[in-house]
Amino acid sequence: MTAVGNRIGRRSAWRVFRADRGGLTGLVLLAVVVVLAVCAPLLTDPAGLDVTRATGRALQPPDAQHWFGTDESGRSVLLLTWWGARISLVVGLAAAVLSVLIGAAFGMLSAHFGGWTSRILLRVTDFFLVLPALVLAIALSTVLARGLWTIVLAIGVTAWPATARMVRAQTMAIEARPHVERARVLGAGHLRVLGGHVLPAVAPLVFANTTLSVASAVIAESTLSFLGLGDPARVSWGAMLKSAMDTGAVTGGAWWYLLPPGLGIVLVVLGFTLVGRALEAVFNPGLRERR
Repeated sequence: MTAVGNRIGRRSAWRVFRADRGGLTGLVLLAVVVVLAVCAPLLTDPAGLDVTRATGRALQPPDAQHWFGTDESGRSVLLLTWWGARISLVVGLAAAVLSVLIGAAFGMLSAHFGGWTSRILLRVTDFFLVLPALVLAIALSTVLARGLWTIVLAIGVTAWPATARMVRAQTMAIEARPHVERARVLGAGHLRVLGGHVLPAVAPLVFANTTLSVASAVIAESTLSFLGLGDPARVSWGAMLKSAMDTGAVTGGAWWYLLPPGLGIVLVVLGFTLVGRALEAVFNPGLRERR
């Protein structure tokens, strides 16, 4: 019966999601970007990313050979944009998962235990909440060694307070339900209450929040890379925009160097936002009623 109920629940959730045109549009958009990013090593030659093997002229406009033109080193902007999607997606997903895990842990523990534990965790959450997340991420990226996982860590440990607040409110509401109180009276321990009752009820909203957090993480990664704090050995959309600015592509009218990475950021952020909003409506019926 449980398996049948789960299948019915999944079908109902997919039916609600499918009715949201924005969510479907975002899902298709993300599917295309992810497939292209995954297939980049199979469909392209990574040697074209090496500046010493570039064959085009510097800042060459789009033509039959280079559809998106070339950068300041003569490399294909199309190839750079294609491979840059991999870094932006990896950093965005990893940083979002890290921030949501931290926020979910703080939110569940502060709501469940109460007392001094709750007060201490709330003070830590408030401390990170009042600090500008981007400024703190810039500070961490400056202090730590530059690299891909430094960016993930800098974004992940600064973007979790909002998730913690949301999860805390949901945990308090769930633990006030009769079946949870009954389980506690019958001797259920902390692990049983949190893992068996609270986590399954909170997980859908956490999943939806993770999807929305990816969009913010992609923007944060692009911003840090644009400021020169990203991994210098890897191509990303933010790093492409920084190179375009540093080499005079903006003032020189080389729009083909700016437009592809900029549009890539916009489309990925839009896709994750649309999917996240649709998932919120799936898991929160109250939002569907207000739409």
